[in-house]
Parts: sequence; C-alpha cells; structure tokens
Amino acid sequence: MASLRIAPALRAKAAPSSSRPLVSKRFGHDLIVQPSRNQAPKPVIRHGPPTGGRSSVSGHTVTVFGCTGFLGRYLVHKIAKAGAGSLCRTGTRMRRGICGLWEWDARNPEQIRECLRYSDMVYNLVGRDWETRNFNYHDANVASAQLIASIAADHGTPRLVHVSHLNAAPDSASTFYQSKYESERAVRDAFPEATIARPAGMYGAEDWYLNAMARYPILYRLNHGRTKVLPVHVLDVAEALSTMLEAPITSTASTFALPGPAVHTYNSMLSLVAGMSMHPPTTAPSVPKPVAKLFASVINRALWWPTVSPDEIERKYIDDFGAAALLAEGAEEKPAGWEVAVEAKRVGVDGEEVKSWKELDIEPDYIEEHAIKYLRRYRSPANFDQPVELGHFKPPKHYHVLP
Repeated sequence: MASLRIAPALRAKAAPSSSRPLVSKRFGHDLIVQPSRNQAPKPVIRHGPPTGGRSSVSGHTVTVFGCTGFLGRYLVHKIAKAGAGSLCRTGTRMRRGICGLWEWDARNPEQIRECLRYSDMVYNLVGRDWETRNFNYHDANVASAQLIASIAADHGTPRLVHVSHLNAAPDSASTFYQSKYESERAVRDAFPEATIARPAGMYGAEDWYLNAMARYPILYRLNHGRTKVLPVHVLDVAEALSTMLEAPITSTASTFALPGPAVHTYNSMLSLVAGMSMHPPTTAPSVPKPVAKLFASVINRALWWPTVSPDEIERKYIDDFGAAALLAEGAEEKPAGWEVAVEAKRVGVDGEEVKSWKELDIEPDYIEEHAIKYLRRYRSPANFDQPVELGHFKPPKHYHVLP
C-alpha cells in the first residue's frame, strides 16, 4: 500500500520539467488605444482566450443604463461574453465578464456619477414610449439623457453611445419621436463625441411587436394596415452596439441608422403572424383614428398599468424612415438595410452623414428567419410541431476587423 501511495510522487519527481515559459503571447490586435476627453489616451489590452468568453478580459469597463430593458439584456450578454466588465441600471458595471447591478435615479446626479465612475464606455438605453404621472416624454427621454451625457463629459468618460429611434425627427407628428430627436440634440450638446444609434422597431423573444400582433391585431389594423415598417431583430441591434465598443474610429461622433433589411406593412406582418401561429387571418376592423385616440385617452387614464396611449395610436400612422424610398419603383433590394440614395437624404443631428450596417460589417436578419421561434407558442397542441420552411440563406462572412 505504501508503494502505491508514493508512486505518483516518484513519477512526478522523475518527470522532466517543461522548458516552455509560462507567459502568454500578446499580439498587435490585442491592443486598443481608447481616446479620452480630459486625459491621455488609455491602452486597453485583452487577456485570456483569443476567442473571448466570460473567462477572458477585454480590458473594458462598461456602464449600461437601461440594462433591464428589452434591448439592454441582450447587449449586456454580448459584451459580458466578450470579457468586458459591466455596470447596469439598476446601472450595470462589468469587469472580466462579471455584471454588477447598481440602483440609480434618473434625477440623482450623484448616483449616475457613481455608476460610471470606473467606466471607459457608457451605453444609454433609457427611454419610455408612454407617459406616466411622474415622467413625461421629456423627463424620460430628454432630461435623463442630457444628465447622463453631461456627467459623463465632466467625469472624462472616453465614449458614450446613446440609443434613439429611426424615426426621430423634430417635426414628427408623434411627441415620442420628437423627444427622441431632442434627446440626440441634448446628448451632442453635452458630449460632442457621442455615438447615436437609431434602430427601427425591434422584435425578439419578449417583444411588444410580434407578441402584440398575435394578441391584439386590431392595433395593427389602424390606417387599414398600410403603414410601412422596417422591423429589425433585437440581437442584430445588440451586436451592432457591442461592435461599436471595439471600433472607436468607426463609431465616435457618428450616427447609425439600424433598420431591418426588408420593408413590410402591418397587413403583411399580420399575415406572417397568422401563418406562423397557424391561425386564420384576422378579421379585426380598421378603427378610425379619432375614435382610437379617444379610447386610448380614456383607458390610459383609467388604468395605472401601461396599455395604449394616444401617441402610440399616432405612431401607427407613421411610416418608418426610408421605407417609401426602398419600395420605390426600380429600387434594388438592399439586404444590408439602406439604399445609398436613402442614406444621403438623412443626416445626423449635427449634419454628419448617417452610417448603417455596412460600416459595422453586419448584415441584419430577415424577420421570416426568426418569427417562428417567438410565435410557435401561439399554436394549438395539434399543430405545435409542424415544420416551417425558410426562404433566405446568408452566406458565410469573411473575417474582418473594424478600426
């Protein structure tokens, strides 16, 4: 028994020692020079497995305001998976793929300052598409964004990404879209190097897009279902935002429009939902706009939880920007989203040219490729497992590093 016990120790002593140095190699692409507003440029060096992962370290410390929202949870997952540390709202700060949740108040500058104290990147995903008794559109979308941007600028945070909306415009009929444009203006005034992202309406696992169409199709029969939209997958938008983290030259002081790759109308979307859920097409009527707004005003005041607001009714009559041009006679289909001619018509809040998926080397997915994953639960048990044939194929993408 004694010989059996000491045998492993004898073998270990007899084994030759390895001559390989216990030092990991670093390469040029592991180094990123992060520009800083008030300090010298900061070097960011990656550690750990070259493929990333939560056991690696990207060198970034990121704060995500709005991390518990629909887009925020996917963004936090992607940047944490790449090895960034984050702080989220309920502010998240991440370090070595570890997330820390911090409580904050949109009207408390000290809490905001503490959330971004150690961060070299700040994402502002805070926004609200309906009003409450405590926060109107200006409070939720403009004042909070301005406060975050001004504190980040005073603190010397190198970079800030602000998420707006594709239809943000100062002359929009929707108060929500107007407030989104005002938030862009407020952010750029406080933080001139800020990156602005303008995604279209997003769909995903727990969205209020496909699920709302499946539950309340009458809302999407407004305007007789003719409103043109460019739905985009939430994972594609999260991928675009996470790519901006490693591409400071491409994204700093830039505005990105992030629409879906194909134009739909609400009627075509309702047909897609009916086909995927294997229910008959909706026979809901098209309610006149004044009647719908009156009903929304009454129910929005009568119930304390969010239902439908008059401004949401107004937005159901507004086409997504660029949809009409993409449907114009003779226009080519652009899988990457924007037509070149369409991009030239829209500029950023400071007059800069609007960028899109092409500059980020991302090709967004078609909604038909993912709709079944989110709509299958609306099927009956009799046809729950019926297969779905998809008609799109994305070729493999060549490896490319953005500057």
